[in-house]
Amino acid sequence: MPPHETQGQAQAIFHLSPDGNSLDYKLIAANIENVFMAHIHMAGPGVNGMIVVWLYPSTAVGVQAPLAGGRIQGVIAQGTITAQNLTGPLAGHPLSDLVQAMRTGNAYVNLHTSDGVDPPNTGAGDFPGGEIRADISATD
Repeated sequence: MPPHETQGQAQAIFHLSPDGNSLDYKLIAANIENVFMAHIHMAGPGVNGMIVVWLYPSTAVGVQAPLAGGRIQGVIAQGTITAQNLTGPLAGHPLSDLVQAMRTGNAYVNLHTSDGVDPPNTGAGDFPGGEIRADISATD
């Protein structure tokens, strides 16, 4: 998706376990409406990539919140990601492959919105391809 106007903001926080086998996350959002999915996608900055982990409303692949769900604020999802949660091109891979993509700038978080009314992409709260995108950067 090309960039578009939104007042929406989000922050995704990740903490890798000492053994590297799990990644705790918290997804926080503000000033956004109709979020029905959020994921980690795998691709570099400015490139659209495949979904590799579902974050919102849960880590279960294919689960999405209702369309036109209205305003959400605060912590919208939190949980733990393991290798079993990886999907798409990372399905069956070790969690370390996701961590490597995150550390090298080849992963981003995307919040998808929809007001449930055609046509899509009519403004804030209606960007099914993604309203907020943030490239993941890692610190040790």
